[in-house]
Amino acid sequence: MPAATTLPSPVARALRHWCAIAWLALFCAGCAGLPKDVDRPVSTALDAAAQPTALARLVQERRQAAGSRYASGFMLLSGPQEAYGSRLALVQAAQKTLDLQYYAIHADESSARLLRGVAAAARRGVRVRILLDDFHSTGRNALVMGMAFVPNVEMRMFNPVAGPRASALGRLWGSLSDFQRVQQRMHNKLFIADNMMGVTGGRNLGDAYFGRSQAENFVDLDVLAAGPIVADMSRSFDSYWNNPRAYPVQSLITREELERLRTQVQPEGNGTPVADAPPAHERPAHAWDSQPMDLRTAEFTWAPAVMLADKPAKIPLDGDETQEFGDTVVDGLLDLMAGTQRELLVISPYFVPGGDMLRAFAAARARGVRVRVLTNSLASNDAPIAHVGYARHREALLAMGVELYELRSEQAGLRSALGSSGGAAGASRAMLHSKVMVVDGRLLVVGSMNLDLRSQLQNTEIALLIRSRKLAAEAAGQIDAAMRQGAWRLERQEDGRLVWHPPEDSGLQDAHTDPDSSLGLRLLLKLLGPLAPDHLL
Repeated sequence: MPAATTLPSPVARALRHWCAIAWLALFCAGCAGLPKDVDRPVSTALDAAAQPTALARLVQERRQAAGSRYASGFMLLSGPQEAYGSRLALVQAAQKTLDLQYYAIHADESSARLLRGVAAAARRGVRVRILLDDFHSTGRNALVMGMAFVPNVEMRMFNPVAGPRASALGRLWGSLSDFQRVQQRMHNKLFIADNMMGVTGGRNLGDAYFGRSQAENFVDLDVLAAGPIVADMSRSFDSYWNNPRAYPVQSLITREELERLRTQVQPEGNGTPVADAPPAHERPAHAWDSQPMDLRTAEFTWAPAVMLADKPAKIPLDGDETQEFGDTVVDGLLDLMAGTQRELLVISPYFVPGGDMLRAFAAARARGVRVRVLTNSLASNDAPIAHVGYARHREALLAMGVELYELRSEQAGLRSALGSSGGAAGASRAMLHSKVMVVDGRLLVVGSMNLDLRSQLQNTEIALLIRSRKLAAEAAGQIDAAMRQGAWRLERQEDGRLVWHPPEDSGLQDAHTDPDSSLGLRLLLKLLGPLAPDHLL
Protein backbone atom coordinates (compact mmCIF):
# COMPACT_ATOMS: atom_id res chain seq x y z
CA MET A 1 0.00 0.00 0.00
CA PRO A 2 1.22 3.57 -0.56
CA ALA A 3 3.08 5.23 2.29
CA ALA A 4 0.83 7.55 4.28
CA THR A 5 1.68 11.22 4.30
CA THR A 6 -0.05 12.29 7.52
CA LEU A 7 -1.05 10.61 10.75
CA PRO A 8 -4.84 11.29 10.83
CA SER A 9 -5.57 9.70 7.46
CA PRO A 10 -4.31 6.13 8.15
CA VAL A 11 -5.69 6.24 11.69
CA ALA A 12 -9.10 7.29 10.42
CA ARG A 13 -9.04 4.58 7.77
CA ALA A 14 -8.08 1.96 10.35
CA LEU A 15 -10.90 3.06 12.66
CA ARG A 16 -13.42 2.91 9.84
CA HIS A 17 -12.29 -0.58 8.88
CA TRP A 18 -12.46 -1.91 12.42
CA CYS A 19 -15.89 -0.33 12.97
CA ALA A 20 -17.11 -2.03 9.81
CA ILE A 21 -15.71 -5.35 10.98
CA ALA A 22 -17.40 -4.94 14.34
CA TRP A 23 -20.68 -4.18 12.56
CA LEU A 24 -20.29 -7.33 10.48
CA ALA A 25 -19.56 -9.36 13.57
CA LEU A 26 -22.81 -8.17 15.16
CA PHE A 27 -25.14 -8.48 12.19
CA CYS A 28 -23.71 -11.36 10.14
CA ALA A 29 -25.05 -14.68 11.32
CA GLY A 30 -22.05 -16.35 9.75
CA CYS A 31 -20.23 -16.85 6.48
CA ALA A 32 -20.98 -19.45 3.90
CA GLY A 33 -18.61 -22.35 4.21
CA LEU A 34 -16.63 -23.89 1.38
CA PRO A 35 -18.43 -26.37 -0.91
CA LYS A 36 -18.31 -30.07 -0.05
CA ASP A 37 -17.88 -33.14 -2.27
CA VAL A 38 -16.30 -31.11 -5.06
CA ASP A 39 -15.51 -32.94 -8.30
CA ARG A 40 -11.83 -32.45 -9.19
CA PRO A 41 -10.91 -34.43 -12.31
CA VAL A 42 -7.25 -35.42 -12.13
CA SER A 43 -4.97 -34.20 -14.91
CA THR A 44 -1.22 -34.11 -15.37
CA ALA A 45 1.40 -32.35 -17.46
CA LEU A 46 2.05 -33.22 -21.09
CA ASP A 47 4.47 -36.10 -21.65
CA ALA A 48 6.94 -34.03 -23.65
CA ALA A 49 8.89 -37.10 -24.80
CA ALA A 50 5.82 -38.89 -26.13
CA GLN A 51 4.29 -35.80 -27.72
CA PRO A 52 7.12 -33.61 -29.09
CA THR A 53 6.20 -30.04 -29.96
CA ALA A 54 7.82 -27.14 -31.77
CA LEU A 55 9.11 -25.85 -28.42
CA ALA A 56 10.74 -29.21 -27.70
CA ARG A 57 12.47 -29.16 -31.09
CA LEU A 58 13.59 -25.57 -30.52
CA VAL A 59 15.13 -26.42 -27.14
CA GLN A 60 16.97 -29.39 -28.65
CA GLU A 61 18.29 -27.27 -31.52
CA ARG A 62 19.45 -24.50 -29.17
CA ARG A 63 21.22 -26.96 -26.90
CA GLN A 64 22.99 -28.68 -29.78
CA ALA A 65 24.06 -25.31 -31.20
CA ALA A 66 25.55 -24.38 -27.82
CA GLY A 67 27.36 -27.73 -27.61
CA SER A 68 26.47 -28.03 -23.93
CA ARG A 69 26.52 -31.23 -21.92
CA TYR A 70 23.75 -29.80 -19.74
CA ALA A 71 20.18 -30.37 -20.88
CA SER A 72 18.47 -27.36 -19.27
CA GLY A 73 18.92 -23.71 -20.22
CA PHE A 74 18.17 -20.49 -18.36
CA MET A 75 17.78 -16.81 -19.15
CA LEU A 76 17.42 -14.03 -16.58
CA LEU A 77 14.45 -11.81 -17.43
CA SER A 78 15.79 -8.53 -16.14
CA GLY A 79 13.09 -6.05 -16.99
CA PRO A 80 9.41 -5.58 -17.91
CA GLN A 81 9.98 -6.02 -21.65
CA GLU A 82 11.65 -9.42 -21.29
CA ALA A 83 9.32 -10.55 -18.50
CA TYR A 84 6.17 -9.74 -20.45
CA GLY A 85 7.53 -10.67 -23.88
CA SER A 86 8.62 -14.13 -22.70
CA ARG A 87 5.13 -14.93 -21.42
CA LEU A 88 3.51 -13.69 -24.63
CA ALA A 89 5.93 -15.83 -26.61
CA LEU A 90 5.08 -18.94 -24.60
CA VAL A 91 1.36 -18.32 -25.10
CA GLN A 92 1.82 -18.01 -28.85
CA ALA A 93 4.22 -20.97 -29.15
CA ALA A 94 2.19 -23.45 -27.08
CA GLN A 95 0.75 -26.31 -29.14
CA LYS A 96 -0.48 -28.72 -26.46
CA THR A 97 -0.65 -27.23 -22.96
CA LEU A 98 -0.43 -24.01 -20.95
CA ASP A 99 -0.21 -24.17 -17.14
CA LEU A 100 -0.35 -20.96 -15.08
CA GLN A 101 0.04 -20.88 -11.29
CA TYR A 102 -0.05 -17.51 -9.49
CA TYR A 103 -0.63 -15.84 -6.17
CA ALA A 104 -2.35 -12.87 -7.86
CA ILE A 105 -3.67 -12.03 -11.33
CA HIS A 106 -4.95 -8.47 -11.54
CA ALA A 107 -7.77 -7.48 -13.88
CA ASP A 108 -5.90 -4.76 -15.76
CA GLU A 109 -4.43 -4.05 -19.19
CA SER A 110 -1.29 -6.21 -19.09
CA SER A 111 -3.14 -9.24 -17.70
CA ALA A 112 -5.97 -8.68 -20.19
CA ARG A 113 -3.65 -9.04 -23.16
CA LEU A 114 -2.01 -12.14 -21.74
CA LEU A 115 -5.36 -13.75 -20.97
CA ARG A 116 -6.69 -12.85 -24.39
CA GLY A 117 -3.75 -14.77 -25.82
CA VAL A 118 -4.40 -17.68 -23.45
CA ALA A 119 -8.06 -17.78 -24.56
CA ALA A 120 -6.95 -17.75 -28.20
CA ALA A 121 -4.58 -20.66 -27.47
CA ALA A 122 -7.49 -22.59 -25.94
CA ARG A 123 -9.59 -21.96 -29.04
CA ARG A 124 -6.87 -23.47 -31.24
CA GLY A 125 -6.87 -26.62 -29.11
CA VAL A 126 -4.31 -25.95 -26.35
CA ARG A 127 -5.36 -27.38 -22.98
CA VAL A 128 -5.19 -24.55 -20.44
CA ARG A 129 -5.05 -24.93 -16.66
CA ILE A 130 -4.99 -21.83 -14.44
CA LEU A 131 -4.39 -22.22 -10.71
CA LEU A 132 -4.80 -19.03 -8.68
CA ASP A 133 -4.55 -18.35 -4.98
CA ASP A 134 -7.94 -17.03 -3.87
CA PHE A 135 -6.91 -14.24 -1.52
CA HIS A 136 -7.01 -11.33 -4.00
CA SER A 137 -9.94 -12.50 -6.14
CA THR A 138 -12.38 -9.88 -4.93
CA GLY A 139 -13.97 -6.87 -6.60
CA ARG A 140 -12.74 -6.27 -10.14
CA ASN A 141 -9.96 -8.86 -9.78
CA ALA A 142 -12.63 -11.56 -9.36
CA LEU A 143 -13.50 -11.05 -13.04
CA VAL A 144 -10.35 -13.00 -13.91
CA MET A 145 -12.35 -16.06 -12.82
CA GLY A 146 -14.35 -15.63 -16.02
CA MET A 147 -11.52 -17.53 -17.74
CA ALA A 148 -13.01 -20.70 -16.21
CA PHE A 149 -15.95 -20.38 -18.61
CA VAL A 150 -13.78 -20.19 -21.75
CA PRO A 151 -13.93 -23.48 -23.70
CA ASN A 152 -10.88 -25.70 -23.17
CA VAL A 153 -9.82 -23.69 -20.09
CA GLU A 154 -9.95 -25.10 -16.57
CA MET A 155 -9.42 -22.79 -13.62
CA ARG A 156 -9.12 -23.62 -9.94
CA MET A 157 -8.79 -21.43 -6.84
CA PHE A 158 -6.38 -22.52 -4.12
CA ASN A 159 -7.39 -22.28 -0.46
CA PRO A 160 -10.58 -20.23 -1.07
CA VAL A 161 -11.76 -17.46 1.23
CA ALA A 162 -15.43 -17.45 2.26
CA GLY A 163 -17.49 -14.31 1.81
CA PRO A 164 -18.98 -12.16 -0.97
CA ARG A 165 -16.51 -11.34 -3.73
CA ALA A 166 -18.09 -7.95 -4.40
CA SER A 167 -17.26 -6.75 -0.88
CA ALA A 168 -13.71 -6.37 0.38
CA LEU A 169 -15.07 -5.96 3.91
CA GLY A 170 -17.18 -9.10 3.59
CA ARG A 171 -14.16 -11.04 2.47
CA LEU A 172 -12.17 -9.53 5.31
CA TRP A 173 -14.73 -10.85 7.76
CA GLY A 174 -14.55 -14.22 6.04
CA SER A 175 -10.81 -14.13 6.57
CA LEU A 176 -11.08 -13.22 10.24
CA SER A 177 -13.63 -15.94 10.88
CA ASP A 178 -11.16 -18.58 9.62
CA PHE A 179 -7.94 -16.76 10.38
CA GLN A 180 -5.59 -19.71 10.87
CA ARG A 181 -6.31 -21.23 7.46
CA VAL A 182 -6.79 -18.07 5.44
CA GLN A 183 -3.50 -16.45 6.41
CA GLN A 184 -1.63 -19.32 4.73
CA ARG A 185 -1.38 -18.67 0.99
CA MET A 186 -0.07 -20.29 -2.20
CA HIS A 187 2.66 -17.85 -3.24
CA ASN A 188 4.10 -19.92 -6.14
CA LYS A 189 4.50 -18.43 -9.64
CA LEU A 190 4.72 -20.60 -12.76
CA PHE A 191 3.98 -20.00 -16.46
CA ILE A 192 4.62 -23.22 -18.44
CA ALA A 193 4.15 -24.05 -22.13
CA ASP A 194 4.13 -27.64 -23.46
CA ASN A 195 6.09 -28.83 -20.42
CA MET A 196 9.21 -27.60 -22.24
CA MET A 197 9.64 -23.89 -21.44
CA GLY A 198 8.50 -22.01 -18.37
CA VAL A 199 8.91 -18.82 -16.37
CA THR A 200 9.23 -18.62 -12.61
CA GLY A 201 10.33 -15.94 -10.18
CA GLY A 202 8.81 -13.13 -8.17
CA ARG A 203 6.26 -11.57 -10.51
CA ASN A 204 2.51 -11.89 -10.27
CA LEU A 205 0.47 -10.84 -13.32
CA GLY A 206 -0.60 -7.21 -13.45
CA ASP A 207 0.35 -3.71 -14.58
CA ALA A 208 2.48 -2.96 -11.50
CA TYR A 209 4.61 -6.07 -12.18
CA PHE A 210 5.29 -5.10 -15.79
CA GLY A 211 6.12 -1.42 -15.39
CA ARG A 212 2.74 -0.17 -16.62
CA SER A 213 1.31 1.39 -13.46
CA GLN A 214 1.23 5.18 -13.37
CA ALA A 215 1.58 5.24 -9.57
CA GLU A 216 3.67 2.31 -8.30
CA ASN A 217 5.77 -0.35 -10.03
CA PHE A 218 7.45 -3.43 -8.61
CA VAL A 219 11.10 -4.06 -9.46
CA ASP A 220 11.28 -7.81 -10.04
CA LEU A 221 13.19 -10.73 -11.53
CA ASP A 222 12.15 -13.91 -13.37
CA VAL A 223 13.93 -16.79 -15.05
CA LEU A 224 12.96 -18.35 -18.37
CA ALA A 225 13.81 -22.06 -18.14
CA ALA A 226 13.98 -24.61 -20.95
CA GLY A 227 14.48 -28.37 -21.06
CA PRO A 228 14.07 -31.15 -18.49
CA ILE A 229 14.01 -28.79 -15.48
CA VAL A 230 10.58 -27.66 -16.70
CA ALA A 231 9.25 -31.17 -16.04
CA ASP A 232 10.10 -30.61 -12.36
CA MET A 233 8.19 -27.34 -12.45
CA SER A 234 5.22 -29.15 -14.01
CA ARG A 235 5.28 -31.90 -11.38
CA SER A 236 5.00 -29.23 -8.71
CA PHE A 237 2.10 -27.63 -10.60
CA ASP A 238 0.31 -30.99 -10.84
CA SER A 239 0.67 -31.60 -7.11
CA TYR A 240 -1.17 -28.34 -6.40
CA TRP A 241 -3.71 -28.69 -9.21
CA ASN A 242 -4.85 -32.14 -8.04
CA ASN A 243 -4.84 -31.22 -4.35
CA PRO A 244 -8.10 -31.07 -2.34
CA ARG A 245 -7.29 -27.44 -1.50
CA ALA A 246 -7.81 -26.50 -5.18
CA TYR A 247 -11.48 -25.76 -5.99
CA PRO A 248 -12.81 -25.50 -9.56
CA VAL A 249 -14.13 -21.98 -10.11
CA GLN A 250 -17.58 -23.36 -11.01
CA SER A 251 -17.88 -24.77 -7.48
CA LEU A 252 -17.37 -21.28 -6.01
CA ILE A 253 -19.22 -18.93 -8.37
CA THR A 254 -21.62 -19.21 -11.32
CA ARG A 255 -21.37 -17.42 -14.65
CA GLU A 256 -24.49 -15.43 -13.67
CA GLU A 257 -22.94 -14.34 -10.38
CA LEU A 258 -19.82 -13.20 -12.23
CA GLU A 259 -21.96 -11.17 -14.63
CA ARG A 260 -23.76 -9.51 -11.71
CA LEU A 261 -20.39 -8.75 -10.14
CA ARG A 262 -19.22 -7.29 -13.44
CA THR A 263 -22.07 -4.78 -13.44
CA GLN A 264 -21.17 -3.74 -9.88
CA VAL A 265 -17.44 -3.21 -10.38
CA GLN A 266 -17.43 -2.37 -14.09
CA PRO A 267 -20.50 -0.34 -15.15
CA GLU A 268 -21.84 -0.79 -18.68
CA GLY A 269 -19.79 1.12 -21.20
CA ASN A 270 -16.81 1.36 -18.85
CA GLY A 271 -14.45 -1.38 -19.92
CA THR A 272 -14.61 -4.87 -21.37
CA PRO A 273 -14.23 -8.40 -19.98
CA VAL A 274 -10.70 -9.23 -18.93
CA ALA A 275 -10.19 -11.85 -21.65
CA ASP A 276 -11.61 -9.51 -24.32
CA ALA A 277 -9.73 -6.30 -23.53
CA PRO A 278 -8.96 -3.99 -26.46
CA PRO A 279 -5.84 -4.75 -28.53
CA ALA A 280 -2.60 -3.05 -27.52
CA HIS A 281 -2.69 -0.63 -30.48
CA GLU A 282 -5.99 0.80 -29.17
CA ARG A 283 -4.49 1.58 -25.75
CA PRO A 284 -2.12 4.34 -24.63
CA ALA A 285 1.57 3.83 -25.35
CA HIS A 286 3.82 2.68 -22.51
CA ALA A 287 7.51 2.37 -21.81
CA TRP A 288 7.87 -0.89 -23.76
CA ASP A 289 6.32 -2.33 -26.88
CA SER A 290 4.35 -5.32 -25.49
CA GLN A 291 5.72 -7.60 -28.21
CA PRO A 292 6.50 -11.30 -27.75
CA MET A 293 10.11 -12.34 -27.31
CA ASP A 294 11.78 -14.18 -30.19
CA LEU A 295 12.53 -17.48 -28.48
CA ARG A 296 14.79 -18.49 -31.37
CA THR A 297 17.31 -15.82 -30.35
CA ALA A 298 16.88 -15.96 -26.57
CA GLU A 299 20.32 -16.20 -24.94
CA PHE A 300 20.17 -19.32 -22.77
CA THR A 301 22.90 -20.37 -20.36
CA TRP A 302 23.00 -24.16 -20.10
CA ALA A 303 23.69 -25.34 -16.58
CA PRO A 304 22.77 -27.90 -13.91
CA ALA A 305 19.86 -26.87 -11.70
CA VAL A 306 17.36 -28.13 -9.17
CA MET A 307 13.92 -26.88 -8.31
CA LEU A 308 12.94 -26.25 -4.70
CA ALA A 309 9.19 -26.42 -4.07
CA ASP A 310 7.03 -26.52 -0.99
CA LYS A 311 4.35 -29.21 -0.77
CA PRO A 312 0.69 -28.15 -0.92
CA ALA A 313 0.20 -29.82 2.48
CA LYS A 314 2.11 -26.91 4.02
CA ILE A 315 -1.36 -25.31 3.93
CA PRO A 316 -3.73 -27.44 6.07
CA LEU A 317 -7.07 -28.65 4.79
CA ASP A 318 -10.20 -27.04 6.20
CA GLY A 319 -10.66 -28.46 9.69
CA ASP A 320 -7.41 -30.43 9.55
CA GLU A 321 -5.35 -29.90 12.70
CA THR A 322 -2.26 -31.56 11.22
CA GLN A 323 0.19 -29.70 9.06
CA GLU A 324 3.04 -31.04 6.95
CA PHE A 325 6.23 -29.03 6.79
CA GLY A 326 9.25 -31.20 6.09
CA ASP A 327 12.00 -29.42 4.19
CA THR A 328 10.63 -26.15 2.84
CA VAL A 329 12.10 -23.80 0.25
CA VAL A 330 13.33 -21.43 2.94
CA ASP A 331 14.85 -24.38 4.84
CA GLY A 332 16.75 -25.20 1.66
CA LEU A 333 18.06 -21.64 1.51
CA LEU A 334 19.19 -21.90 5.12
CA ASP A 335 21.15 -25.03 4.17
CA LEU A 336 22.78 -23.08 1.34
CA MET A 337 23.69 -20.30 3.73
CA ALA A 338 25.27 -22.87 6.06
CA GLY A 339 27.55 -23.98 3.23
CA THR A 340 28.57 -20.50 2.06
CA GLN A 341 32.30 -19.92 2.28
CA ARG A 342 33.06 -16.44 0.93
CA GLU A 343 30.14 -14.21 0.00
CA LEU A 344 26.36 -14.18 0.27
CA LEU A 345 24.21 -11.70 -1.66
CA VAL A 346 20.50 -11.54 -0.81
CA ILE A 347 17.54 -9.63 -2.21
CA SER A 348 14.42 -10.04 -0.09
CA PRO A 349 11.74 -7.35 -0.37
CA TYR A 350 10.06 -8.48 2.85
CA PHE A 351 12.92 -9.31 5.18
CA VAL A 352 11.74 -10.44 8.62
CA PRO A 353 14.34 -12.96 9.82
CA GLY A 354 13.27 -15.47 12.44
CA GLY A 355 15.54 -17.25 14.87
CA ASP A 356 16.80 -19.78 12.29
CA MET A 357 17.77 -17.04 9.85
CA LEU A 358 19.46 -14.88 12.46
CA ARG A 359 21.53 -17.86 13.58
CA ALA A 360 22.42 -18.65 9.96
CA PHE A 361 23.60 -15.08 9.37
CA ALA A 362 25.60 -15.10 12.60
CA ALA A 363 27.24 -18.42 11.73
CA ALA A 364 28.14 -17.17 8.24
CA ARG A 365 29.72 -14.03 9.66
CA ALA A 366 31.65 -16.15 12.19
CA ARG A 367 33.15 -18.06 9.24
CA GLY A 368 34.23 -14.78 7.67
CA VAL A 369 31.52 -14.74 5.00
CA ARG A 370 30.66 -11.31 3.65
CA VAL A 371 26.85 -10.94 3.82
CA ARG A 372 24.97 -8.19 1.98
CA VAL A 373 21.19 -7.80 1.96
CA LEU A 374 19.09 -5.51 -0.23
CA THR A 375 15.51 -4.99 0.98
CA ASN A 376 12.80 -2.35 0.83
CA SER A 377 13.06 0.91 2.68
CA LEU A 378 9.99 2.08 4.55
CA ALA A 379 9.24 4.45 1.65
CA SER A 380 9.48 1.71 -1.02
CA ASN A 381 7.59 -0.97 0.92
CA ASP A 382 4.08 -1.60 -0.41
CA ALA A 383 3.19 -3.13 2.99
CA PRO A 384 4.64 -0.72 5.58
CA ILE A 385 3.54 -2.87 8.51
CA ALA A 386 5.92 -5.60 7.26
CA HIS A 387 8.74 -3.07 7.66
CA VAL A 388 8.17 -3.20 11.42
CA GLY A 389 9.39 -6.80 11.62
CA TYR A 390 12.53 -5.95 9.67
CA ALA A 391 13.22 -2.75 11.59
CA ARG A 392 13.24 -4.50 14.94
CA HIS A 393 16.16 -6.69 13.76
CA ARG A 394 18.27 -4.07 11.96
CA GLU A 395 20.60 -3.23 14.84
CA ALA A 396 21.28 -6.89 15.67
CA LEU A 397 22.07 -7.66 12.03
CA LEU A 398 24.42 -4.70 11.72
CA ALA A 399 26.10 -5.64 15.00
CA MET A 400 26.97 -9.10 13.65
CA GLY A 401 28.45 -7.54 10.50
CA VAL A 402 25.63 -8.00 7.98
CA GLU A 403 25.63 -5.16 5.44
CA LEU A 404 22.13 -3.73 4.93
CA TYR A 405 20.88 -1.75 1.94
CA GLU A 406 17.38 -0.31 1.52
CA LEU A 407 15.90 0.56 -1.87
CA ARG A 408 15.45 4.26 -2.54
CA SER A 409 11.97 4.45 -4.04
CA GLU A 410 12.21 7.99 -5.36
CA GLN A 411 14.92 7.25 -7.91
CA ALA A 412 13.40 7.29 -11.41
CA GLY A 413 14.64 4.67 -13.84
CA LEU A 414 16.17 2.52 -11.09
CA ARG A 415 18.38 -0.25 -12.42
CA SER A 416 19.08 -3.41 -10.48
CA ALA A 417 19.34 -7.17 -10.89
CA LEU A 418 15.85 -6.96 -12.36
CA GLY A 419 16.39 -4.07 -14.76
CA SER A 420 14.26 -0.93 -14.77
CA SER A 421 11.09 -0.63 -12.75
CA GLY A 422 9.59 0.36 -16.07
CA GLY A 423 7.63 3.42 -15.09
CA ALA A 424 7.90 6.76 -16.84
CA ALA A 425 10.57 8.99 -15.33
CA GLY A 426 9.29 10.66 -12.21
CA ALA A 427 5.83 9.14 -12.62
CA SER A 428 5.87 6.12 -10.33
CA ARG A 429 7.26 4.79 -7.07
CA ALA A 430 9.65 1.83 -7.33
CA MET A 431 9.02 -1.05 -4.92
CA LEU A 432 11.39 -4.00 -4.57
CA HIS A 433 9.73 -7.37 -5.20
CA SER A 434 12.41 -9.76 -6.49
CA LYS A 435 13.69 -12.67 -4.42
CA VAL A 436 17.30 -13.56 -5.23
CA MET A 437 20.31 -15.16 -3.59
CA VAL A 438 23.86 -15.46 -4.96
CA VAL A 439 26.17 -17.86 -3.10
CA ASP A 440 29.96 -17.69 -3.47
CA GLY A 441 29.69 -16.31 -6.99
CA ARG A 442 28.66 -19.71 -8.39
CA LEU A 443 25.10 -20.50 -7.25
CA LEU A 444 22.05 -18.42 -8.16
CA VAL A 445 18.62 -18.77 -6.57
CA VAL A 446 15.58 -17.04 -8.04
CA GLY A 447 12.08 -17.71 -6.75
CA SER A 448 8.92 -16.56 -5.05
CA MET A 449 10.19 -16.74 -1.47
CA ASN A 450 11.12 -13.96 0.94
CA LEU A 451 13.48 -14.40 3.85
CA ASP A 452 10.73 -14.07 6.41
CA LEU A 453 8.71 -16.31 8.71
CA ARG A 454 5.65 -16.10 6.47
CA SER A 455 7.54 -17.73 3.59
CA GLN A 456 9.18 -20.19 5.94
CA LEU A 457 6.16 -21.32 7.93
CA GLN A 458 2.92 -20.29 6.21
CA ASN A 459 3.02 -19.55 2.48
CA THR A 460 4.01 -22.12 -0.11
CA GLU A 461 6.95 -21.12 -2.32
CA ILE A 462 9.03 -22.23 -5.28
CA ALA A 463 12.60 -21.47 -6.42
CA LEU A 464 15.19 -22.45 -9.00
CA LEU A 465 18.75 -23.14 -7.82
CA ILE A 466 21.13 -22.82 -10.78
CA ARG A 467 24.85 -23.65 -10.67
CA SER A 468 26.32 -21.17 -13.11
CA ARG A 469 29.16 -18.75 -12.53
CA LYS A 470 28.03 -16.81 -15.59
CA LEU A 471 24.47 -16.23 -14.36
CA ALA A 472 25.65 -15.67 -10.79
CA ALA A 473 28.14 -13.05 -11.98
CA GLU A 474 25.49 -11.37 -14.14
CA ALA A 475 23.11 -11.10 -11.21
CA ALA A 476 25.79 -10.14 -8.69
CA GLY A 477 27.16 -7.37 -10.90
CA GLN A 478 23.76 -5.79 -11.31
CA ILE A 479 22.97 -6.16 -7.60
CA ASP A 480 26.27 -4.44 -6.75
CA ALA A 481 25.34 -1.53 -9.00
CA ALA A 482 21.88 -1.32 -7.47
CA MET A 483 23.29 -1.20 -3.95
CA ARG A 484 25.71 1.58 -4.86
CA GLN A 485 23.45 3.67 -7.07
CA GLY A 486 19.89 2.92 -5.99
CA ALA A 487 19.88 2.15 -2.27
CA TRP A 488 20.53 3.64 1.14
CA ARG A 489 23.38 1.94 3.06
CA LEU A 490 22.75 1.52 6.77
CA GLU A 491 25.42 1.94 9.42
CA ARG A 492 25.35 1.75 13.21
CA GLN A 493 27.19 4.70 14.78
CA GLU A 494 29.31 4.49 17.92
CA ASP A 495 26.46 5.95 19.96
CA GLY A 496 24.18 3.13 18.75
CA ARG A 497 22.06 5.28 16.44
CA LEU A 498 21.41 4.29 12.83
CA VAL A 499 22.49 6.41 9.88
CA TRP A 500 21.40 5.97 6.26
CA HIS A 501 24.09 6.84 3.71
CA PRO A 502 22.60 7.90 0.36
CA PRO A 503 23.30 6.28 -3.04
CA GLU A 504 26.44 7.33 -4.88
CA ASP A 505 26.21 10.59 -6.82
CA SER A 506 22.66 11.22 -5.59
CA GLY A 507 23.51 14.57 -4.01
CA LEU A 508 21.54 13.57 -0.90
CA GLN A 509 22.63 13.95 2.70
CA ASP A 510 22.87 11.26 5.36
CA ALA A 511 19.56 10.51 7.07
CA HIS A 512 19.00 9.62 10.73
CA THR A 513 15.43 8.35 10.38
CA ASP A 514 13.82 6.15 7.71
CA PRO A 515 14.38 8.32 4.62
CA ASP A 516 11.63 9.57 2.30
CA SER A 517 8.94 8.62 4.83
CA SER A 518 6.55 10.85 6.77
CA LEU A 519 6.70 11.45 10.50
CA GLY A 520 3.06 10.36 10.72
CA LEU A 521 3.74 6.98 9.17
CA ARG A 522 6.79 6.39 11.37
CA LEU A 523 4.79 7.22 14.50
CA LEU A 524 1.89 5.01 13.47
CA LEU A 525 4.17 2.04 12.86
CA LYS A 526 5.90 2.66 16.17
CA LEU A 527 2.51 2.36 17.86
CA LEU A 528 1.43 -0.71 15.89
CA GLY A 529 4.80 -2.46 15.99
CA PRO A 530 4.40 -4.18 19.37
CA LEU A 531 1.04 -5.58 18.20
CA ALA A 532 2.50 -7.15 15.03
CA PRO A 533 4.35 -10.45 15.63
CA ASP A 534 7.01 -11.39 13.11
CA HIS A 535 5.23 -14.53 11.86
CA LEU A 536 2.17 -12.53 10.72
CA LEU A 537 4.12 -9.88 8.77
